[in-house]
Amino acid sequence: MSVTGRRARHTGLAVVVAVCLATVQGGSGPGNDAEPPTVPATAVTVAPEAAISVVPGPDPVARTTAVSRLVFEQSPVVVVAAPDPESVRLAADAAGSLHVPVLAAAAPDLGEELTRLDATTVLTVAPAPLDLDDERHVLPRPGAVRAATEELAADLEAPEPAGDGLLVLTLDPAVDALALATLAGSTVVHVPGGDPRADPAIAAQLRSAGAPPTVLLGDGWSAPEYTLQVVRTAPEQPGGGHLVLPGRHIIALYGSPGTAALGLLGEQGAAESVARTQGYVQQYAGISDRPVVGAFELIATIADAVPGPDGDYSLEVPVEELRPWVDAAREAGMYAILDLQSGRTDFLTQAQRYTDLLLQPHVGLALDPEWRLAPDQVHLRQFGTVSGAEVNAVADWLATLTRDHGLPQKPFVLHQFTPSMINGREQIRTDRPELATIIHVDGQGAPPDKVGTWNLIRTGAPAGTFWGWKNFLDEDLPMLTPEQTWGVGPRPDLVTYQ
Repeated sequence: MSVTGRRARHTGLAVVVAVCLATVQGGSGPGNDAEPPTVPATAVTVAPEAAISVVPGPDPVARTTAVSRLVFEQSPVVVVAAPDPESVRLAADAAGSLHVPVLAAAAPDLGEELTRLDATTVLTVAPAPLDLDDERHVLPRPGAVRAATEELAADLEAPEPAGDGLLVLTLDPAVDALALATLAGSTVVHVPGGDPRADPAIAAQLRSAGAPPTVLLGDGWSAPEYTLQVVRTAPEQPGGGHLVLPGRHIIALYGSPGTAALGLLGEQGAAESVARTQGYVQQYAGISDRPVVGAFELIATIADAVPGPDGDYSLEVPVEELRPWVDAAREAGMYAILDLQSGRTDFLTQAQRYTDLLLQPHVGLALDPEWRLAPDQVHLRQFGTVSGAEVNAVADWLATLTRDHGLPQKPFVLHQFTPSMINGREQIRTDRPELATIIHVDGQGAPPDKVGTWNLIRTGAPAGTFWGWKNFLDEDLPMLTPEQTWGVGPRPDLVTYQ
């Protein structure tokens, strides 16, 4: 919900001084000689209407008014602050004590908001009087502001703080000091960068806060409805936290159960594969500056030399054959990534066959365009290719599945070792918060050739892409050691062994 205002009465500004503060004021307004009217007893607050309210906009000045509209129906006293830091600090303290709104003097709709609030006293904290019809001006001196606040408090039956029972998220508490003062009484959480999943300490703080009505201040939040749901309710990733990347490295074994010719996972059972993967993980953990997590990359659909009953040149491994491996990965604290070699069918159709497995929090998806055939193609006669549009269709489906079920972020891997394997790669979106998109460079051969392929595939990649490197035990001449693999620049996020 974007908050731009709840209601406004455009009746013109008529602010009357209600309390005489002659001993502390640094200026006067035209109403000061008149008999001051009685200050209304209390402000009227209102709870936000939505479970999550976003107060948008890049300008914190404008947000002060929007926050006032969000939680106050009226207030007989309003504090207004000049932009200098000392005035802001003292005005925020005063408003927080009085449980009234505090607005920025530079807000373009300041007069309109004072009218909407039925304000009869404006306590202005500024080095010089503002251009208002009537105001009570207080120099930004602690003693003056304190005395003014105490005198107002004596006549004002303040309500409960407007932020009582609210959770407020801010990108920068200093920038939002005035808005946070209006929301006094709330639980405030600082979320640098706008994604609460990025810091486990912030995620833990939000989980402990429960799910009260929540207000987010400013722009730049990463899908707040989804990310807040994840940190509040979803299980953590293998290795902890709610993001696949950045912040860790993943070391994977590749293959298909029971088929040794397709990779290391086919050379032993699930339990033995866990132990073998963890052996590689330990090698990298000793040289990595980040946590290292293991993974199985399981070939779920296998490129086939014959068309098969469905004519798609792809053999689909049954879900129940993959499930013990997926379960073993989960129990070991590892990822399971389902790899698709789709033949003449599209990747989305095949991905949907494995929905039941992909609903598990630790299960991701990989697309292998080398084996994505056109209707007249056959494996090993041509290299396959996939369009950026088809990749996006799969990613959209997987992101929606992840979001709708409140799952943590998933790895989404795209294998590539020639530019032609992904046609229109620049169209691929990498900004879905539900997915960590990894381009996995599968080149094999001598180290200089592999580095050349790595640099070629990295050129022109979509911003926000993470990177994978594959070591081939038999085809690389020689295969890089973990230390040499770590010397590849940039350091790979995912390393797979085949």
